[in-house]
Order: sequence, then structure tokens, then C-alpha cells
Amino acid sequence: MIRVQVVDDHALVREGIALILGAQPDLYVVAQYASGPELLASAVTADVVLLDLYLPGMDGLEVLRRLGPGAPRVLILTTVGRPREIREALTAGAAGFVLKDASGDELAAAVRAAHQGVTALSPAAATALSGGGTLTPRERDVLELLGEGLSNRDIAARLRLAERTVKVHVGNVLAKLGVTSRTQAALVARDR
Repeated sequence: MIRVQVVDDHALVREGIALILGAQPDLYVVAQYASGPELLASAVTADVVLLDLYLPGMDGLEVLRRLGPGAPRVLILTTVGRPREIREALTAGAAGFVLKDASGDELAAAVRAAHQGVTALSPAAATALSGGGTLTPRERDVLELLGEGLSNRDIAARLRLAERTVKVHVGNVLAKLGVTSRTQAALVARDR
């Protein structure tokens, strides 16, 4: 049984992750925390820590650095991963970097990989690290429509894609452009 601790400032995210991982026969969430200091003060031990990168007060990178040697393996889980942040997290000792658009099965696989000592990277994080800053033709289409201010639903309708597919493309565009919001991406689109 792989014991997991979850650190995220959003209760719904923590509880959702606990439900998803708890449905796996080999994973068990032993504790949930809303902040890095709560994790650092805890006596609960786990094999893998799922740690949000953007936490109030003390971000995930600082928490990772403070855990130090002998700590459980830490898997960063966040909404957008820019290459600089991914590199910093891996350099600081993270066992992997997974974006929150991952499926439950992908998250469970990443926890298992981290537990086994294998670096777990979501596809978007791997693309960002590989210098995949070049947008694919479909990502350029999505960026152009972001520049027009369209929602994911409207983009999906215009491009005849599933809304979930558009969400993945938007995440990839944000990661590749190194921006954190649709508004920033729209500004990049207009500058292009």
C-alpha cells in the first residue's frame, strides 16, 4: 500500500484527489493539508506527497526545499507548469510534476512512478521541458481564438473539438508561452 499525503489550499481539490486515489487498491491517502506549514508540522508520514505549487504563504517549492533529506517523494501537482518552475522543482528534489488536467488514472500512475523512484511528468510538463515552446498548428488555432476572447466551449464549437480537448490545448498553450492566464495568452495572440 502506497501512503499519500495531499497538500492543496482548495478543500474540493484535496477531497477529490483523496476519493480518486482511494479508489485504487494500492493507494491510500493518510492525510490532507491546506498549507505547507501544516505538512511540515505534521508527524504523519507517507511514501509520496502530492504538493500544490501555488500555496498561500509558503509556495510548494519552499515546502519542498524545507522537507530536506529523508523526506517522502514529492510529486508537484499544479494547474500550469512553466519550464522554469518544472526545472526548479526537479532540481529541488521533486519526484515529478503533474498538471491538474491529468486524469485520475494518470495521477495514480504518477504516484506509483514517484514511489518507484521514476520521475513522473505529465505530457504537458514533458513538452515544456523538452523546449516544446513551438505551438502545434492546432494550438496556434486555439491561441488565435483565445485572442478573440472565446470561451473553451466556443472554441470547441468553432474547431469542432471536444471541450475537454480544448482545455488540454489551452493548458499546453499557457505552458509553452510561459503565461499563467488566458488573458495573458490572449495578449500574446494579439501581439503575434
